[in-house]
Amino acid sequence: MDALLIALYVYLDDHVMPSRARPRGRGRPPVLTSAEAVVVAVAQVLLRCDQERYWLRTAAARIGHLFPRLPSQAVYNRQLRDLGPQMSAAALWLARQVPTWHEPLRLMDGTPIRCGASRVTVNRSSLGEIAGYGMDKSHHAFYWGSKLMLITTADGAVTAFSLACPKELDERKQALHLLHVQQIAPGPCPIVCDKGFAGAGIEKAAADLGHHLIRPAREDEPAPAMPFPGWLRQRIEAIIWTLKNQLGLERHNARHTDGLWARISQRILALNAVIWHNWNIGAPVKRSLIAYDH
Repeated sequence: MDALLIALYVYLDDHVMPSRARPRGRGRPPVLTSAEAVVVAVAQVLLRCDQERYWLRTAAARIGHLFPRLPSQAVYNRQLRDLGPQMSAAALWLARQVPTWHEPLRLMDGTPIRCGASRVTVNRSSLGEIAGYGMDKSHHAFYWGSKLMLITTADGAVTAFSLACPKELDERKQALHLLHVQQIAPGPCPIVCDKGFAGAGIEKAAADLGHHLIRPAREDEPAPAMPFPGWLRQRIEAIIWTLKNQLGLERHNARHTDGLWARISQRILALNAVIWHNWNIGAPVKRSLIAYDH
């Protein structure tokens, strides 16, 4: 755990968010620099502390030898929300440092992010800009929240992700928007997805960008010449399960749009950091997330 946090801080401070390049403002300087705050946020996820209040009470005992000075809860929450764009940029930067970034294969899937379960929450929440009612076809249930779209490598590193309101963009439109605005691979590559991305429009739009969608055939379509790689579909499902359950994305407790984006970026950054660290230490097939809970 200490080796991962130290290596992550060094690389973030050198390449992504250098503290020496930040201009000095008025007043007292912050307790933690941007790179230090991001590393503390990653440690919070890996140690499975979903609530910031509980995390700051235990952080001194868990990582106090690395961070002797920690901010108050209000300062940490505000700094975490402000660092949402930087954490997402750091997560995508780490994905480009692993060897599987250069493999010509990507996995794509969307998953709902539930943000409320009562009508009172829907009416009073500040998530109205990004949240709405949608249909979770995997569980045959409606939900109120956002739709998270993920594009990953075969080993689980998230190379692109986006968040959208399910009422404004359906799964196919969100996937096309993500393919247009973010670089998912060094060049064109096949993308393994599910039946929800079927359609001549999305297949042609993806082909215009150089990407070939590989999906299982629908019931009204003839069987393909080659069998669908179902084992690759299980990988993206395992990645989503890791984010939601093991890294606490299902328990994000966000109440504002910037807070929701920051907590999603925080979990994805923690996942990519573990994969990146495993490649650096020569153990790319180990599941280090379980070991960091002890």
